[in-house]
Amino acid sequence: MADDDIADLDLDRGRRRGGFPEAVYCEGKSVAQLAEIAARVGRRPDVVTIFTRADDARAAAVLRVLPDAFHDPLARLLVWPPGRPEPTGESVVVACAGTSDLPVAREALLTARHLGRPAELVVDVGIAGLHRTLSKLEIFREASAIVVVAGMDGALPGLIAGLVAAPVIAVPTSVGYGASFGGVAPLLTMLNACAPGVAVVNIDNGYGAGHLAAQIAAPR
Repeated sequence: MADDDIADLDLDRGRRRGGFPEAVYCEGKSVAQLAEIAARVGRRPDVVTIFTRADDARAAAVLRVLPDAFHDPLARLLVWPPGRPEPTGESVVVACAGTSDLPVAREALLTARHLGRPAELVVDVGIAGLHRTLSKLEIFREASAIVVVAGMDGALPGLIAGLVAAPVIAVPTSVGYGASFGGVAPLLTMLNACAPGVAVVNIDNGYGAGHLAAQIAAPR
């Protein structure tokens, strides 16, 4: 690779990893760099590529080159080619504690869907209204993997994990007042969950959670 090059795309990742494709993390890359990466992606329509953490300017750069790409502005996610695969495997449920957590929850949801899993989003089931959580219990119990996205005190994943048989993937978000320390407080709560079967990804990492859920729920 030349010293002034910007990327070496892993275009063989989907084949090597059983259908799980390349992802491009957009945050921190310049608009010009993303335009060049999108142009390289566009030369391989046989390879699915997911663009994550794309703010408005970076999404626009990708869409100028790949105008038909799937784009969800709230999730800050793009996928090209845009078609979603036919769902296979078992079901994934993404539980979102509150509306403020929706961007991360949608990132997880759309990642799981574009990796080929049937996935459902359940919103606003934070523990401040426990009746709302319990009202969705049957949906949670039908899932093979559950992604739980929560900020503030981060207690929701442990609660759900104590009620279901499926593994729970906990996603702490940077939502909350000052003492949440940008997501560190819910992260520590999730790492200290009393219920077994809780795995924790990094703060705001909806993509990582959706990817892991898709792997857990993959066809056997």
